[in-house]
Amino acid sequence: MEYLDFELPIKELEEQLDKCVVIGLESDVDVTNTCKQINKKLEETKKQIYKNLTAWQRVQLSRHPSRPYTLDHIKGLCGETFLELHGDRGFKDDKAMIGGLGKIGGQSFMIVGQQKGFNTKTRQYRNFGMANPEGYRKALRLMKMAEKFNIPVVTLIDTPGAYPGLEAEERGQGEAIARNIFEMVRLKVPIITIIVGEGASGGALGIGVGDRVYMLENTWYSVISPESCSSILWKSWDYKEQAAEALKLTSTDMKKQKLVDDIIPEPLGGAHYDRETTFTTVEQYIIKGYNELKDLSTEELISQRMDKYCKMGEFKE
Repeated sequence: MEYLDFELPIKELEEQLDKCVVIGLESDVDVTNTCKQINKKLEETKKQIYKNLTAWQRVQLSRHPSRPYTLDHIKGLCGETFLELHGDRGFKDDKAMIGGLGKIGGQSFMIVGQQKGFNTKTRQYRNFGMANPEGYRKALRLMKMAEKFNIPVVTLIDTPGAYPGLEAEERGQGEAIARNIFEMVRLKVPIITIIVGEGASGGALGIGVGDRVYMLENTWYSVISPESCSSILWKSWDYKEQAAEALKLTSTDMKKQKLVDDIIPEPLGGAHYDRETTFTTVEQYIIKGYNELKDLSTEELISQRMDKYCKMGEFKE
């Protein structure tokens, strides 16, 4: 387990607990009460830390190296039923954007999402979860295929942003994202969107238009990352904590602003502490969202989706 800076008190207590257990196994000393006391203090410390997280700490948790990525969620949700589909039929197969057919709770879904890597080699292979235009075109091709066969769509968002390289711009990055938003608004099948990690800028919006949009508890969704915002406003990354607070990017802030429909609770400590519970909870929200949408006519579905996005940004003085 890797620990973030604010998790160091937890690390110390867990190390103490491990040492206590080892002493009990290697000697005749009864350490049961000591272990119970350490365990109790550990639980109290976890609750105190995780119930009072700042916006920046939630950003850190969303990037935790042990956090389940899109393929982990797909494996946990679909098991062996997932069939990955490749290519945009125009340029190439983007490894940062994955998609395919899979069954969740007995229902077939077209699942699309960004995939990050877990070590140096896979991070380069997946381009750090930053999709190129062909990735967004692949996503749209799969969503159009789902529409053709009347299969609902699930999108899993986890990206630091769309790839900003020169070659991506030459191939029409902006147009690809805009086209996806335009087509997703009028897609004739239910779309359920879940932010499972980072939801940054247009890179997230390119697959982020949904009838139901959910955020895992320790994720963020914003027009810009705190570091980039800090570097623009203060010409330095040193103010990223202030930027994170000002951007109102946490799941609680987004729900309050009515930009997402619900928050999916995570186990204490984050999704990586108990992956199975996380996958089960995500599955429940997907099935719940689908059951709310499956009986709507095509006209009602599209009309409600358009109204949902048209109402965003309204305010009263």
